[in-house]
Amino acid sequence: MSGKNKSFAEGLTAGLVPSPSDAPRPRGQMGTILQGRDNRIAQLASGAIVQRTHELVDPARCRMWAGHNREYGLLNEERCSDLIESLKSQGRQEVPAIVRRVRGEPDYDFEVICGARRHWSVSWLRSHNYPEFRFLVESRDLTDEEAFRLADLENRAREDITDLERARDYLKALDGYYEGHQGRMAERLNVSQSWLSRYLDLARLPDALTVAFPDVHALRIKHVTLLKPLLKPDDRKMRVFRKAADLAERWAAGEEAQGPADVIRALALAAEPPKKTGSPKKTGLAETILGSGDKPLLKIEKRTPKAVTLTLLPKGGTSLEEAEAAMLALVRELWA
Repeated sequence: MSGKNKSFAEGLTAGLVPSPSDAPRPRGQMGTILQGRDNRIAQLASGAIVQRTHELVDPARCRMWAGHNREYGLLNEERCSDLIESLKSQGRQEVPAIVRRVRGEPDYDFEVICGARRHWSVSWLRSHNYPEFRFLVESRDLTDEEAFRLADLENRAREDITDLERARDYLKALDGYYEGHQGRMAERLNVSQSWLSRYLDLARLPDALTVAFPDVHALRIKHVTLLKPLLKPDDRKMRVFRKAADLAERWAAGEEAQGPADVIRALALAAEPPKKTGSPKKTGLAETILGSGDKPLLKIEKRTPKAVTLTLLPKGGTSLEEAEAAMLALVRELWA
């Protein structure tokens, strides 16, 4: 039979003659399949396998949970650009957000426990020529404390959540879920008390101090150990608060903002009581290096990660030897 006629005959008999895949399976193979199904049902019943249901919903029907550890108002196109591009590339949201169903609210069906950036990005895409995008969610029945721990676990390693956002979330949770017991909270989060303490200390920094920082969210855990000593005793704290207010006015007036390291250095200088020996007045963010008799040697006008602006003070009354030693010490510090 020619190839053409053979194809025609096969077309006529299609569905009448069982194909190899339709042939009865050997008894042993059928038993293996049934046994596998039984095993999976048993695992589902025992909880060894958890089956989740995902839904595609309108993001406008979802609100942020009040205990969410991300400040939703800080999200913008720049902070979500990587996720927006990923969504456009994939054509859909791959990882579902964790939500909790709300009752008795006509405007909302869910509140978002984990997935604020996903919610913001899908909402942005829907309003920017991608109306077909839907918000992929996984609904769970959670208490507030369980929701807090779940959100913390998902977001702890994310770099796009600032230390301050996380710190403020921990401080709110301390009283909200753990009755102020820091040890119990650390145990539930499976972290050390010292690790948790640093975050709580960051969240407790007073506003009178943090106004000194042009971008308060640039503060990190590593800065806490430098700032806490500036708040005791009270006279030292008051000098720091006055300097912080002065810096805030300068940033508001349009002066070039400085990074956390420079601001902390300025606050630390202001924390010290005025010298009675008539040492040079320290203004702005400048740092004056003094020699014997508190006489000025060098003035560091500005520090950046790449450069230092330095003014030599040859008429300050110090010796050449002292100036050379101070310069050498500074060079070694910078290169170290």
